[in-house]
Amino acid sequence: MSDKKFTTTSGIEIKEVYCTPSAMNERPGEFPFTRGIQKDMYRGKPWTMRQYAGFSTAEESNKRYHYLLSQGTMGLSVAFDLPTQIGYDSDHELAEGEVGKVGVAIDSLQDMEILFDGIQLQNITTSMTINATAPILLCMYIALAKKQGADIKQISGTIQNDILKEYAARGTYIYPPEASMRLITDVFEYCSKEVPKWNTISISGYHIREAGSTAVQELAFTLANGKAYLKAALQKGLDINVFAKRLSFFFNCHNNFFEEIAKFRAARRMWAHITKALGATDPGAQKLRFHTQTGGSTLTAQQPMNNIVRVSNQALAAVLGGTQSLHTNGYDEAISLPTEAAAKIALRTQQIIAFESGVTDTVDPLAGSYFIEALTNELEQGAQVYIDKIDAMGGSVKAIEQDYIQQEIARSAYEYQQDIESGEKVLVGVNKFTEAEESHVSVFRVDDAIRKTQSEKIERLKSTRNAKAVADCLHELGRAAEGSENLMPYILRSVEAYATLGEISDVLRSIFGEY
Repeated sequence: MSDKKFTTTSGIEIKEVYCTPSAMNERPGEFPFTRGIQKDMYRGKPWTMRQYAGFSTAEESNKRYHYLLSQGTMGLSVAFDLPTQIGYDSDHELAEGEVGKVGVAIDSLQDMEILFDGIQLQNITTSMTINATAPILLCMYIALAKKQGADIKQISGTIQNDILKEYAARGTYIYPPEASMRLITDVFEYCSKEVPKWNTISISGYHIREAGSTAVQELAFTLANGKAYLKAALQKGLDINVFAKRLSFFFNCHNNFFEEIAKFRAARRMWAHITKALGATDPGAQKLRFHTQTGGSTLTAQQPMNNIVRVSNQALAAVLGGTQSLHTNGYDEAISLPTEAAAKIALRTQQIIAFESGVTDTVDPLAGSYFIEALTNELEQGAQVYIDKIDAMGGSVKAIEQDYIQQEIARSAYEYQQDIESGEKVLVGVNKFTEAEESHVSVFRVDDAIRKTQSEKIERLKSTRNAKAVADCLHELGRAAEGSENLMPYILRSVEAYATLGEISDVLRSIFGEY
């Protein structure tokens, strides 16, 4: 607890927390955590300011990471290219045209070494947006930390590792659901013992919202997926009071300011009750911790500078909603990967909110507002209706297999688009307040020659590594995959022998099949 006093510009002292009967006199940091998971929230320390970055080669992304760290970024968020996400090396024929485009190309531990060159992993937190190949990328990160001499029990960060939302909304899955859930729970089990500070899953509502869901659907489908992961881990015999502490969430933040704030408050309350009902007694296992990214789909290519205002509005809502970590989008992301200038403005937006706005001086400052409290309740009630339907189907996996979640998202996306086209919903600069001549901004482009560079790197690696050691490790991985052993130690040994991401994925494909 800090003894520091907080005041307005007029010298009025700001209390740490305000309680009114309409807020049910709930205290922040206490079950069910509607008002926040820490009792002092940002008075203790601000949220982690992240900037999502990754493009081209590991060398190019490394330069951007050093730049962002020099500008005050507190944690790194890594974007991976499409081939990396779906388990193909850069030299695979299906990787053509996609290498380094939507993220960085990582083919082996060698690339991971270059990606974090000059950055001590024990001194930062890293979030990796990766799902189907999450166990492999995490093993590469662990292997690099070991090479740096770090105590892997002290390294911290997050892998997304949320495959259910890939089936429902995004599409970068590889294996059938049952095999994918095995890999996820293998990560839970391994990390609880070997990398205890690592967040083993970031259950993502972000991509559900980007696919066109409403705020209520984002809340419902994300928490329903969370329940599925809890139950899968419990079936494996894991202790919910241990593994649930390392689960985190990843939410979107759109333009409807008060609805987004209420959504985050409702999410904490609902998750606290979900975990408690499944046996969690430790408050740490009942807390919903989350990262927020401002809404990519809300950005417009028309009048792109308007996006700075949209991002500011969304970032402020995320902070007032109690986020633990935040990424603000660049204003140019509807056009290209963010330029360095756009990334800097996005980071400065967070810093201005944190250090100039005063909204961090008290916990849950909007609590007790009739509007906020009512909206929180209504979002919870609407989400619970969906969760009850999904439970009746047998849970998220069954609901996804029956196409229920996908159809609900598609319906909402269609209705939203109709509202824009009819003018019922105003998008400034798109369907109202338009300009005959559009403004132009600098565009960041990735060279198509990246694939050739990466392919040559793979060829050199394969000619210099110990081929027998690689073959032995991959054989042992395949044997373990046919049984029921935890696969993480086998993946880690393969990575350390410099087997490529594609080679490891292919072994698992040969056992599990493709979905």
